[in-house]
Amino acid sequence: MKKILLIAWKDLRLAFRDRAALVLMLAAPFLLTLGLGLVTGRFSSTSNSGLSSIPLILINQDGGELGNALVDVFQSSDLDTLVDPVVQIDATAARAAVDEDQTAAVVIIPAGFTNSIFSATSTPVVPVEVYSNPARPTSSGVVQAIVEGFLSQVELGRINGTVTISQLLEGGYIQPADAASLGREIGQEPAGVNAPVTLSGRTDENTAPPFDVLAYMAPGMALMFLMFTVTNGGRTILQERVSGTLPRLLVDPVRLSQALAGKALGIYLTGVAQMLILIGGTALLFGIRWGHTNAVLVLVLAAVFGALGWGLLLTALARTQSQVANIGSAMMLVFGILGGSFVDIRSFPAWMQTAARITPNAWALDGFLALGLGGGMADVLPSILALIIMGLALFAITVFVFLRRGAFGHR
Repeated sequence: MKKILLIAWKDLRLAFRDRAALVLMLAAPFLLTLGLGLVTGRFSSTSNSGLSSIPLILINQDGGELGNALVDVFQSSDLDTLVDPVVQIDATAARAAVDEDQTAAVVIIPAGFTNSIFSATSTPVVPVEVYSNPARPTSSGVVQAIVEGFLSQVELGRINGTVTISQLLEGGYIQPADAASLGREIGQEPAGVNAPVTLSGRTDENTAPPFDVLAYMAPGMALMFLMFTVTNGGRTILQERVSGTLPRLLVDPVRLSQALAGKALGIYLTGVAQMLILIGGTALLFGIRWGHTNAVLVLVLAAVFGALGWGLLLTALARTQSQVANIGSAMMLVFGILGGSFVDIRSFPAWMQTAARITPNAWALDGFLALGLGGGMADVLPSILALIIMGLALFAITVFVFLRRGAFGHR
């Protein structure tokens, strides 16, 4: 065990002496996170959500009780720091404003919306349209969520009114001719419609803090560059084989298994150190709340373990350093995109969301997102277990490949 630790410590020190590697491991994720924070407005106001003053256009063609209630929700004082709504009449011009990236979304409340909800007949409900800007997925997603929350409350009130009227009719308490007027009276104030949408959070350790959008971007960048770290570690193994350093190491009383374990542990410790430095740095510089310390630490250990499995598998399959470098760079970008480092994978088609689960990025980001929303160890346990299983499976395949091809590619 001592020999394994000595080899790992030696590799860890060498990794942090490599200036080029340090730039990609530490400086690049910091700079990308900072740039994304500036783009999203993270540093433009006192709010730490990066979502303040979302430009929004409201088109109320309905004019009924529910149409006016939805406009009131967006104009309520509880949302005045989050959205900046403007009421207009021309829907065509409003859509053009979205197309020209002048606003995040347009909410169109069509004529007859209120009547379709309160109708005594089974006429279809007239849908509310949210015309969103694909260039502002986070902001338009917030608008979509507010509208969906409002409509859910409306639908709940409609169902309650329908059930109440049906029971009154069956019991003979009202006449069929009075059903329409009574249903409209019951539905005038569906559950929660007149209650403004509120965004609140408490900061004590037992409750959920407000979500910080930068808390999603920062781990996304860290995890993407973690793939560079583990693949670069595999490249150093092949480099030592070519330069003769590794054969000289095996001349000493060190078994091949100890040498491999030491090299793998060195790459692992480098990845853990990289993640912890980035987490500590972004917490100090940007004020990011990563969540409960113990859960963050365990998630980092599991994430690096899962990523290391891919790095070692690439090392076992590759024959030259250039192959590791080229394939490793491609893997870093593909896993970053597919795993959600740039765009939330929930916006992907279903098959892409399934495919994303082969990446450690997707599982780890699920965990960091849960912690950023106030979750604890129980909330990230599925991600941790998935990453550990991923690492073990990839290690098993790597050992098989090494044994099949011989030590470091020699039969």
